[in-house]
Amino acid sequence: MRIEQKATLISSSVAFVLVALKLTFGIISGSVAVLASAIDSLLDLVVSAFNYFALHHSDKEPDEHFNFGRRKLEPLAAVIEGTIISLSALFILYESISKIVQGSSVEHLNSSIIVMGISIVITAALVVFLRHVANKTGNMVIRADALHYQTDLLSNGAVLAALGFIALTDYALIDPILGIGISAYMLYSAFPLIKEGILMLLDAALDHESVAKINDLIESQIEISSHHDLRTRRSGSDIYLSVHIVFSISTSLYDAHMVGDRIELALKNLFPDETVHPLIHLDPYDDSEGNHLD
Repeated sequence: MRIEQKATLISSSVAFVLVALKLTFGIISGSVAVLASAIDSLLDLVVSAFNYFALHHSDKEPDEHFNFGRRKLEPLAAVIEGTIISLSALFILYESISKIVQGSSVEHLNSSIIVMGISIVITAALVVFLRHVANKTGNMVIRADALHYQTDLLSNGAVLAALGFIALTDYALIDPILGIGISAYMLYSAFPLIKEGILMLLDAALDHESVAKINDLIESQIEISSHHDLRTRRSGSDIYLSVHIVFSISTSLYDAHMVGDRIELALKNLFPDETVHPLIHLDPYDDSEGNHLD
């Protein structure tokens, strides 16, 4: 089993424990902040389970139905996770506004404070582990999961601070106000996750810096006259690119093929932490638009 899959199983188990703790004391105490955190952990459980499914299937070899594999399950999982975060944020916002209007109080503060303290310790340990796995593998799904639990860690800390403030001052209005702040932060965090996943699903090109590195590498090859039609995209943790390289019309196919192989290897070494799939078309003349041979 890949370390990424193990990471999703661990995060699912942690989310289950947190759901049981927070949901129980969120209902007992009536705290919208604790209840919102419980709902977020419940969604974490669903998302982590889906992430495991996505990673398990995205690693399958290409077949007759999926010639390029199933790597796009990774950005799809990121979009779904970002969407779930956004929906849970909107629910928290609704509950917070309702509590401000109704003016309900928070009970069993001491128990709720203990539960949130335990949640912070568990979540912090999980964030450290997930960030280690994400840095080691560069996997988008694990990176999204780490970001998700990192937002949970910050929101849990804010909830704990609010409960402590209520215990000291008996000013219960801070609870729904904090809920509104948490929902805004969750929406802010989810947007780049959804954006990046959608761009990957739409086969957006690599960033300008990466494309410039590819162009510089190809242009440094003295055996070729020029190149054109460079196209790039990312699918999960894989990079796909295609390019036409132009040789002198007198260059033999063997020599051109050897140069093409050398460029493919150089392109793979250009992104050592990712899997690069280069497709190089060998041209005996420049057949780009406006330069066709009559």
